Amino acid sequence: MISSTQKILVVGPAWVGDMVMAQSLFKTLKEQIPDSHIDVLAPDWSLPILQRMPEVRQAFQVQVGHGQLRLSTRLDLGKGLRSEKYSQAIVLPRSWKSALLPFWAKIPVRTGFRGEFRHFLLNDIRRLDPHVLGTTVERFTALGLSPEAAMPPKIHYPQLTADPARGLSLLKKYGLDSKQPLAGFMPGAAFGPAKQWPTSHFAQLARYLHAEGWQICIFGSPKDAPAAEHIRDLCAHKAVNLCGRTSLAEAIDLIAQVRIAVSNDSGLMHIAAAVGTRIVSIFGSSSPAYTPPLTAKAKIQATEIECRPCFERRCRFGHYRCLTEIDPGRVLSDIHALCGT
Repeated sequence: MISSTQKILVVGPAWVGDMVMAQSLFKTLKEQIPDSHIDVLAPDWSLPILQRMPEVRQAFQVQVGHGQLRLSTRLDLGKGLRSEKYSQAIVLPRSWKSALLPFWAKIPVRTGFRGEFRHFLLNDIRRLDPHVLGTTVERFTALGLSPEAAMPPKIHYPQLTADPARGLSLLKKYGLDSKQPLAGFMPGAAFGPAKQWPTSHFAQLARYLHAEGWQICIFGSPKDAPAAEHIRDLCAHKAVNLCGRTSLAEAIDLIAQVRIAVSNDSGLMHIAAAVGTRIVSIFGSSSPAYTPPLTAKAKIQATEIECRPCFERRCRFGHYRCLTEIDPGRVLSDIHALCGT
């Protein structure tokens, strides 16, 4: 237990799913030190997620794009944080630039995994053994524990706070019936097409579900809107396309109203898990052994072909069999099992 730590700054990750999983670390810190204050340094898009985490006191926006250096911006923010007098910083990304701000903020204990020649920036450097800490959430959580703690750590599942009244209002806004079962499709994955189940398969599943009396809505960013429209075209428009039409905060409240979610390995998959929605998770080039949905109400669909998991953005062979061989009928069976139908 790090009993002397009362005010902690966490340098958050850059991806939606990773930010959701970071809540497991926040829960662990609060379990150890209930009166601690946890602040998070994060990109502005993540604020709606952090606002749904009761463990987080406040978030500071990093006005730096993903992959950008902008030393002067980081230096100014680091100096500005000195007045907060943090006793510890926990740096979740493994890049050297992510460790700059805690160093410039003069935080006395700066914790993170070894990587990218940042030895002089961190002074509580942990060795990452991927055989012991196999999942992302285990790695995040481990940084909140003493180096002598037993590993792998106990994991507290993320639990985002949803607003049921707002969710019901949003259902009405988009023409969805709160009394009719609703399935949410998440066909996007920012990582790349090797994580995206074919739109034709989503459309076939939509036809199956519609025949059973389900409503279908499709969640995603504006970039996912063309894929969503293709699904709608293939299933005779038996789905509502919400891609790019909702804010992230609205999506959280709507996903909490969904009876079943069907998602690629994506940030929305982790949001669905964290609001307690049943979910069928589809894994292509990635692996549930690394980033599983953190819920007991999930079924995993993945193939056992010889080339997966490859963790590639695009299929090096061009066949995408890891995705095309996941039959919509198998997903439908999982939905029946999860929903008791």
